[in-house]
Amino acid sequence: MARTHSGMTPAQMRDPDYFPGIIAGTPLGIQHVLAMFVSNVTPAIIVAGAAGFGFGSGDISNMIYMIQMSMVFAGIATLIQTIGIGPMGARLPVVQGTSFAFIPIMIPIAIQFGMPALMGGIVIGGIFHFFLGTIIGRIRHWLPPLVTGLIVLMIGLALVKVGIQYAAGGVPLMGKPEYGTLVHWSLALVVIIVTLGLKFFTRGMLSVSAVLLGLLAGYLVALVMGLVSFDNVGRAAWFAAPNPLHFGIEFNAAAIIGMCLMGVISAIETVGDISGITKGGAGRQASDKEITGGTLADGFGTALAGLFGALPNTSFSQNVGLISMTGVMSRHVVTIGAVFLIVCGLVPKFGAIISSMPIAVLGGGVMVMFGMVAAAGVSMLSDVVWDRRNMVIFAIALSVGLGLQLEPGALQHLPATLKVLMSSGLLPAALIAIILNLLIPHEPDDLEESPDMDVATPASTLSGAAIDRNPPGRH
Repeated sequence: MARTHSGMTPAQMRDPDYFPGIIAGTPLGIQHVLAMFVSNVTPAIIVAGAAGFGFGSGDISNMIYMIQMSMVFAGIATLIQTIGIGPMGARLPVVQGTSFAFIPIMIPIAIQFGMPALMGGIVIGGIFHFFLGTIIGRIRHWLPPLVTGLIVLMIGLALVKVGIQYAAGGVPLMGKPEYGTLVHWSLALVVIIVTLGLKFFTRGMLSVSAVLLGLLAGYLVALVMGLVSFDNVGRAAWFAAPNPLHFGIEFNAAAIIGMCLMGVISAIETVGDISGITKGGAGRQASDKEITGGTLADGFGTALAGLFGALPNTSFSQNVGLISMTGVMSRHVVTIGAVFLIVCGLVPKFGAIISSMPIAVLGGGVMVMFGMVAAAGVSMLSDVVWDRRNMVIFAIALSVGLGLQLEPGALQHLPATLKVLMSSGLLPAALIAIILNLLIPHEPDDLEESPDMDVATPASTLSGAAIDRNPPGRH
């Protein structure tokens, strides 16, 4: 049988159980880590900032710990997916990591109720997500492109403000003369320019890792300018094990409801990613066993992460695209990448090096990533037939969700639990879209009855592998 340029036969490349060996498998596994790395650790940095122990605070040891745990539990959750434990795990090359989708919910919870409440919500949300695996096939119709596109768009819109704040110098500098200076903006612009250059004028891993390499370029410029401090790197240990209940745990209604509702969205996303992997890598549909096992592993990984002070896990879509690009379906390749992630996460010095990055440098990266989240939502919406029904659903959900996000003071008379959930903007928009989509009947004659309406025609059909819900380094 003919072999490809990789030395594997076409049948071997499509086989999830085939292992190409350590020498060939290690660089392929590290590729997967590079593709998701920045997107995986960024949510920890953002949540740490919201909770008061991020950049600019007196003690960032807890942020370093969260960065570590983001790597450790992304690796553990990935191992569960690739190797499997009983019914858990798709036993496919599914890469897990911390999702941007949860950030708009986690930020207000961390601010209003603290980290113990957030961790309690993550644990219960993960358990709820786990049990969704038994019924996932019955609720997939809840999220057609109209709903998923709106949700992803809302995630991006909720986060773009964070990117601008970081690029201008970060929340600790707001209200001070240093905020928004040319020094900060120049670092962010270096990251953006290098990222765009690599993304569109190179190929292969240089293109896939464009954001990571852009951040490294900005980091080097900051180093030359004398804006990088290695004090925390020198104080960090060489090894530290995960600490159970590091932030404590409390069970708060707002945190639990928010994490459970986001678990539904994350579960549907995982189904799409698993389907994209089997379609793009093996040319077949995912089996019910693979979808159920993948969803069970998703929830279990999230609950386990919450017990150790880490954030929710979900599948990473950019790694689905990487599989389609390389054509290598081996789950054992991704296992190597997962082990690499765990080893890095157990070394606090590694997390300390990441935390030494000036916040303006990170701002340039997240501006690109969060903008791509919003753009991915627009792309998903291109599959929608914009008849009168769909336009009304979208209009109401977007106006309520975005409006509450921009003017949270309008909710001042609500109980604290509802106020946190509603002011995120994401959850009210998602719930309105889901409920209206289920209740409002389809009217196939709408377009014929309203010839004067400017209705957009779907521009393209996107596969699950093409939708980058976790922007390149997810989300």
